Amino acid sequence: MKVCLFGASSDQLAPVYFEAANCLGEEMGRRQIGLVFGGGATGLMGAVCRGVHKYGGEIIGIAPRFFDQEGLLFQNCSQMIFTDTMRERKQRMEDLSDGFVVVPGGIGTLEEFFEIFTLRQLNRHRKPIALFNVNGYFDKLIELLEHTAAEGFTAGEALTLFDIFDRADQLLDYLISNKEG
Repeated sequence: MKVCLFGASSDQLAPVYFEAANCLGEEMGRRQIGLVFGGGATGLMGAVCRGVHKYGGEIIGIAPRFFDQEGLLFQNCSQMIFTDTMRERKQRMEDLSDGFVVVPGGIGTLEEFFEIFTLRQLNRHRKPIALFNVNGYFDKLIELLEHTAAEGFTAGEALTLFDIFDRADQLLDYLISNKEG
């Protein structure tokens, strides 16, 4: 199984986020769950990578060529794939993955979550999506999505197309048990 990770690239975060991301990566590595991600060496992406790498797990980085700069990309990937555009990058990440994990992040992470969530709602894929709700990070987002459903802007059943976890082991159990095919 290969899991696509969307998450923060910033190193300016509270330690609780890094600890949880590293725990997720180590649990993936122990279970030999491969990682597909945007290639970054920093932030929560880097923390997950280091955890997966510690246990010899497969790590596939996918980055646009303009990210190929000193110190920006994780150097211990099993494979690094370069694309011409960010859109092509996201498509390759989706194609190579059996499920998606969203860890706390900023605008780019939220954009990636909403795209993959929308595609699931439109039946363009049936892969599981899990939010890793470290430190209650996604509580307000869930509140907003529930509000959009209550106001009729989102179908209520759409909110069942992803799940939310505060423990890495339970999140990975969910992805494994809901893997397509």
